[in-house]
Amino acid sequence: MPVDIAANLHRVRAEIASACDRAGRDPKGVALIAVSKTHPVDAVLEAIAAGATHFGENRVEEAETKIPLVNDAAAQPVTWHMIGHLQSRKTKDALAHFSVIHSVDTLKLGERLSRQSSELGRTIDVMMEINISGEISKYGFPAHNWETNPEERHSLFDTARQIARLPNIRLIGLMTMAPIVAAMEEARPVFVSLARLRQALQTEIGSALPELSMGMTDDYGVAIEEGATLVRIGRAIFGERSIQA
Repeated sequence: MPVDIAANLHRVRAEIASACDRAGRDPKGVALIAVSKTHPVDAVLEAIAAGATHFGENRVEEAETKIPLVNDAAAQPVTWHMIGHLQSRKTKDALAHFSVIHSVDTLKLGERLSRQSSELGRTIDVMMEINISGEISKYGFPAHNWETNPEERHSLFDTARQIARLPNIRLIGLMTMAPIVAAMEEARPVFVSLARLRQALQTEIGSALPELSMGMTDDYGVAIEEGATLVRIGRAIFGERSIQA
């Protein structure tokens, strides 16, 4: 059956507002990133027509074809977020198309982005990807035991300080992916821990980290209750993926 993207966006926005109400938050403090990976240009344009202004892609190879087509056809500019794993050899291509990179998962990657941003004469907003859940299958800086393991905490804080000091890099927050769970409530401890880590890092590095990128289709309500400022929603907007991701 055809997917009604406008109706889906309306529904998701209503659920974001409801989660904000439960948490005593202003819905304006939560940005909706429509995850358009694997979905065609026409679907993205439909979402833009329905008011979406932030979009997420997880593969540079797909994005470098799709983004120029969308930008040329869109009635108004939108913000593109790189939300997937970023290979070092693809950083220059990513910088050409994205305004925000959520997935800095090594100091080396941050240094490469810093150097190439400097060469391009620009500054890039980035987030550190944090592996709070401890799942081997997930990318990100190890942080499953950051509150109880001094060595892990010291390593993480030291790396954050170094990334925050890189030229032409603006460290704006943290990103994580919760494990796939049967009920969204089971993901809450991951979001709670990331929010606490953000607070601790702000104190440690002496600068604000305003963004928490956490929460997807199956758990964004709980993520918002725990402080998410960016939620990455794909299936609830666009339906099932058009091709295998």
